[in-house]
Amino acid sequence: MISVARNEASAAFFDGSARGELLVRRCSRCAPVIAPNVPQCPACGSTELSWEPASGAATLVTWTVVPVPGGGHVVAGIVELAEGPWLHARILDVAPEDLAEGIALGVGFERHEDGEAVPVFHAA
Repeated sequence: MISVARNEASAAFFDGSARGELLVRRCSRCAPVIAPNVPQCPACGSTELSWEPASGAATLVTWTVVPVPGGGHVVAGIVELAEGPWLHARILDVAPEDLAEGIALGVGFERHEDGEAVPVFHAA
């Protein structure tokens, strides 16, 4: 598994993940909810973004099943949060044959040795 590392721009997100809290951003000027990795508001261009907790509810948009050497698989997907933004994340505990666009998912967090806690999604 590849570990991820924080930087100044992502520190608040990873602090939230370590607490078991999924954070998204909100534009201070025009108020849309924005994905955590977006540096400026796509609606107005403002960089005045604040962090706020998301519900953790999501639906599956698309996915890929990647075979793992020695057997098994990893599911990587794009989920749409109930608040609107899309995130790239691993999908856990859902058999490949049960994956379908729009299935309900909930957030969990996974930490690997030498890395940050990251959001993963499970069937709701």
